Amino acid sequence: MLDETLLDAPDALTGADTHGLLRGAAASGARVRTALRHATEAGLTELRPDGRPRAVLVAGTGPAVPCAADLIGAFGNGAVPVTLIHPTGSLADPGALHWTLPGWAGPLDLLLLATPDGHEGGLALLAEQAYRRGCTVVSVSPVPAPLAEATIQARGLAVPFAGIPGERYEGPDPRDAYERPGEAPQAAPGTLWALLTPLLVLTDRLDLATAGPDALDALADRLDRTAERCGPAVPTYGNPAKTLAAELSDALPLLWSEGTVAAAVARHCATVLAALAGRPALTARLPEAMTLHRALLAGSFSGTDDTEDFFRDRVEEPEPLHARVVLLREGAPAADSAAVAARDLAYAHGAPISELEPAEGSLPLEAAAELLATVDFAAVYLGLAGGGRR
Repeated sequence: MLDETLLDAPDALTGADTHGLLRGAAASGARVRTALRHATEAGLTELRPDGRPRAVLVAGTGPAVPCAADLIGAFGNGAVPVTLIHPTGSLADPGALHWTLPGWAGPLDLLLLATPDGHEGGLALLAEQAYRRGCTVVSVSPVPAPLAEATIQARGLAVPFAGIPGERYEGPDPRDAYERPGEAPQAAPGTLWALLTPLLVLTDRLDLATAGPDALDALADRLDRTAERCGPAVPTYGNPAKTLAAELSDALPLLWSEGTVAAAVARHCATVLAALAGRPALTARLPEAMTLHRALLAGSFSGTDDTEDFFRDRVEEPEPLHARVVLLREGAPAADSAAVAARDLAYAHGAPISELEPAEGSLPLEAAAELLATVDFAAVYLGLAGGGRR
């Protein structure tokens, strides 16, 4: 159950945020600028590639990596296939994680390695394997770290990971600076942008996406403006992230997306809701979502069960989850948009609806920034005020 008094008490809210997740979300724009500076200093902006790779392979650790792969593919509009390499092993022992290149990977392909840790031996081995196959290797990780060293040995390009600006970590082991299992959540806001920004610079140089310095400056500005609108000092009635958190309290979110960027945002939203708020969510793309999730709107999650015990103790027993449709779009719906039919279906079953779309006229990078920042803040608020992780 959502503690609405905490949600509108900025000092208490930030005091409950023991992992600094709100600060991390607010610093996303600054991390884009820091990551862009690191990419420039590493020489990414001066690359003169001969052509596009045949395929882009992505590997790394943490929930931000699948979203980064999704967004690279979305911004590239399918110009080059993007494949995420999943690890095998146990996350309880990051040193035992293992990645393997697809059998077809070779000299025409590009391998991107991204991690906020850099000590995963499996990623260093993957860089060596890529070198033997003739793949080009680029990594984003803390420097110095074994992965950065392995990337250089593989004649690749190692870009430093952008931490939270102004934050300093102390300890004998540099790994203490980053998220470890059982401590600060790996889905902490801001990590995605620190990993993704150098990769966007690279895709711009490869002509796979429009992500030059001006576009990334606009991206950082949009993250800053969204943080201003979604920050803890802004009351719920004028705060889209707090409003979404309140709407998702006691709800099973059905994240219905329209467009490739919105689909990536929906999957990221499900990830951070689970990791930061301990809440389940389901994702599907329109129009298929209306078929896949129709039974949830009419079944036990519909919230319209006439057999419910009127006299049950609602103080001691939490309200059951009810389905709520969350429409995620990259812009205003077109004339042939499935959003109209999606609304009609939800209304027909009495299901509540939330809708998220970026400001009118947003470019893909800015649209992704606004949507992702909003759901990041919402997940943090739901976790803090809704009985989730603190």
